Amino acid sequence: MSLTHSPEMHKNLIARIPSVTGLQLREWFSRLESGPAFLRCDERAHWLSDEHGLSHGYASAIVHEYELQRRSRLNRA
Repeated sequence: MSLTHSPEMHKNLIARIPSVTGLQLREWFSRLESGPAFLRCDERAHWLSDEHGLSHGYASAIVHEYELQRRSRLNRA
């Protein structure tokens, strides 16, 4: 099942991640990069949630932000 957030909700979730999880986004991105090579975002979010005990909402927000930043880097190159 896919979980999508409004842009405002996504921004709020991302802002709370360090205080809720104890890790900065770059640390979560590193875990995604060193984790299993899933092709679909929802698979990554489920893995992140299961492996690290995150709620699915936060896991989805982390994966979504990772993809946004990755695409941004690719478009600048």
